[in-house]
Amino acid sequence: MHVLKKVSFSFIKFTKTTAIGIALFCASTAVASDIPTKKQTDAGLYLTAAEAAAMLSTNDVALIDVRSRAEVAFLGMPSDASVNLPYMMMPMIPEYDDEKGAYSLEINPDFPTAFKAWASANGFDKDSTYILMCRSGSRSAKAANLIYELGYTNVYSVVDGYEGDKAKEGPNKGQRVVNGWRNAGLDWSYKISSSQVYPDDAN
Repeated sequence: MHVLKKVSFSFIKFTKTTAIGIALFCASTAVASDIPTKKQTDAGLYLTAAEAAAMLSTNDVALIDVRSRAEVAFLGMPSDASVNLPYMMMPMIPEYDDEKGAYSLEINPDFPTAFKAWASANGFDKDSTYILMCRSGSRSAKAANLIYELGYTNVYSVVDGYEGDKAKEGPNKGQRVVNGWRNAGLDWSYKISSSQVYPDDAN
């Protein structure tokens, strides 16, 4: 199980700010005990959107939005996000998946290289803390595993993501209104700074 590793690490990371550390310790036990398989990571480090926002109060943390450019462009992103590094992208020739009712995405082959280049250029290393966020926690888990394989061990995945999980019942069934960054009322913006865009797009 990933639970003990995740909870103890969160508590240790915030010894400098005891109040936040205790809050994260208490809050994380609830979500860490039942993380869906598709959201689990090799590092076993998880945060809710609210916990991620609290962790950003320190200066040595990078919040990386791994959603596609289109998601960031039309839905906005956390104001304090460090950068958008898409883990998956729309292929040159878009393909519609009738079963999923959506367009298919493909893994960004440049993600590992782009991540390492961005981290190095911005003063982050293999001992730094990284928080990865996607729409609802599945892509960020896969991206976290890739970064973990590169030797970066302090890699957290936001389990409820930017938009959150879908409601399973009620008038909003099927809509992403359960949790997530935006539903928690955390700071976000439609305006993206030049330092936040995918580095290849800023040239």
